[in-house]
Amino acid sequence: MNATTDQPAKDTHTQVLGACPHDCPDTCSMVTTVVGGIAIKVQGNPEHPHTDGALCTKVSRYTERTYHPERILHPLKRVGAKGSGQFERVSWEAALYDIASRLTSIASRGADAAQAILPYSYAGTMGLVQSESIAARFFHKLGASLLDRTICASAGAEGLTHTLGGKVGMRVEFFAESKLIIIWGGNSIASNLHFWRYAQIAKRNGAKLICIDPRRSETAEKCHEHIALLPGTDGALALALMHELIKHNWLDHDYLRQHTLGWDLLRERAMQWPPERAAQVCGILPEQIRSLARDYGTCAASGQATAIRMNYGLQRAHGGGNTVRLIASLPALTGAWRSRAGGVLLSCSGMFPVNRSGLQRPDFLPSNVPRTINMSTIGDDLLRTSSAEFGPAIEALIVYNSNPVAVAPESAKVVQGFSREDLFTVVLEHFQTDTADYADYILPATTQLEHWDVHASYGHTDALLNRPAIAPLGEAKPNTQIFRELAAHMGYDEPAFSEDDLSLCRLAYGDRIDFQTLMDQGFAPLMAPQAPFADGNFPTPSGKCEFFSARLAARGLDGLPDYVPNHEASNTSTTYPLAMISPPARNFLNSSFVNVKSLRDIEGEPLLEMHAEDAHARGIKTGEVVRVFNQRGSYRCKVKVSPRARAGVVNGLGIWWRKLGLDGTNVNQLTSQKLTDLGRAPTFYDCLVEVESDRLKT
Repeated sequence: MNATTDQPAKDTHTQVLGACPHDCPDTCSMVTTVVGGIAIKVQGNPEHPHTDGALCTKVSRYTERTYHPERILHPLKRVGAKGSGQFERVSWEAALYDIASRLTSIASRGADAAQAILPYSYAGTMGLVQSESIAARFFHKLGASLLDRTICASAGAEGLTHTLGGKVGMRVEFFAESKLIIIWGGNSIASNLHFWRYAQIAKRNGAKLICIDPRRSETAEKCHEHIALLPGTDGALALALMHELIKHNWLDHDYLRQHTLGWDLLRERAMQWPPERAAQVCGILPEQIRSLARDYGTCAASGQATAIRMNYGLQRAHGGGNTVRLIASLPALTGAWRSRAGGVLLSCSGMFPVNRSGLQRPDFLPSNVPRTINMSTIGDDLLRTSSAEFGPAIEALIVYNSNPVAVAPESAKVVQGFSREDLFTVVLEHFQTDTADYADYILPATTQLEHWDVHASYGHTDALLNRPAIAPLGEAKPNTQIFRELAAHMGYDEPAFSEDDLSLCRLAYGDRIDFQTLMDQGFAPLMAPQAPFADGNFPTPSGKCEFFSARLAARGLDGLPDYVPNHEASNTSTTYPLAMISPPARNFLNSSFVNVKSLRDIEGEPLLEMHAEDAHARGIKTGEVVRVFNQRGSYRCKVKVSPRARAGVVNGLGIWWRKLGLDGTNVNQLTSQKLTDLGRAPTFYDCLVEVESDRLKT
């Protein structure tokens, strides 16, 4: 492996260690083969235990993405109407001068004027350096509005925090030793492949696998059982499981007494949820609930390890935060935490000792801390005018590591906001995405093969380092360098804006992870306990698993978790009788990889999965174009009558670029800007629609 800090020589054959940057819990260690300065292959690092030499189909084709013929390699300035996608090439100097001038003009109008400028970013790269290091320093110094980054995981994160104490859980490798694994709200084969490898080891050793998911996903069909509940009803199911555990005394009373807070209150609430009640809410049979509880309770009672792998699908409804609280409470009822192969895992990112303040420098913020804008309501917020309540209207938007026109909810409003002629928009990108079409400037950013970065993970407990394998193509620059140069044009001369990327990589963990180990092998394991909560010691204020959260009660919220019905419950609407979820297509990751031809060829075209019963009632057949619609808009796509959809639920596979849709829209034309109970997160899977054949359209 290449262990120098220099670029490989042009005439050598080298292998360079890196890390997958994408929003996936696996955070794989990669090996890039470079010949003559050109990356010819990207593969999994066989020396990294979690990656084990394997990458998903998407990332294994990363060279196709890096050398894509439509890659943006030079700064571009808009010359046509917003959204037309018409640009001309300009120099970096001209682009940065104009951008700095526009931002300075806004910020110089007076106190708090810079709050009219908003950064918009998420997990286009999960790297700690290329995401929010120099970028955060820049916007803090500027005094721009802060961004509440909620669009994926904040409901679940807050649910975990108020129950377990943070984004913590069992170590993923120990699922291989579990005897019962419940995969709840995720399609592991598509979005958590390396966890699935551990689950398969357990299965071969006699473990039972149960999948809870409205969709009969690739994962669900390979488990022993599949419970296809209605979207957003997972909390009711968790309460009914508690009811049965209590009724049959499948409890670890010693663990409950020593290591939990609020058990008597939770017990009382759970006893209000017999299987019959929950089954009616969930749209499943009471016996399915009893069977699941029996498996979970008797397995634990016999001393066998029971493990729950949650994923983020289950928290994308109104009650998402409470749902995670309820599910995260289950292992404490049975004492599952006593075994290293027992407990629950949604995210373990809170276990990483990241020096975020050092990277992001919140000390640069003005004394009057700027307002915070929720990225999930960007559609509404871009259309707001100045007011005492909201503050100044948003006049400038700098987008990086995100594609909000495609991925944000209620996209008709998002498009309307981005179309404003008085909105100055800069987009850092690899490709001309839906969002880039609305930019005033597009700045070419490097891919993961072209820059330094360091990574945490939310699915395992290894830190990873990414080395640049090739020189940046064209005039592309790392995000960090773009913001360094923009800071210089703004006159910011603090040394913090001159730190190079390798120094930032070292800063990210400081002396808490040995950086030389990262340099030598590309990854470094955390010193994480094998069974973190065997003896309690939860990172909560009480040190216990908090069934009752005093912190939530102090905010005027229910301190106990409860089932929270959907904003749009299917039994309340005759106009829009079908629930719609929008899970990612297997070969895309959010809106990334949609433009990689080989992957798009596998997916074919935007698709809606529909149950035979619902299709027959509407005279719809596979292969037809259908119109999916609700009060927010309509979306045309092909339909597939499929056993992957349960009755009453349609699956709008996403997230396709809008420009690749039949009408220049995608599934987010239908989703809502309503938020979750905790975490201020979007409710993508809390969405009612109707579907009709396009031939019936008048």
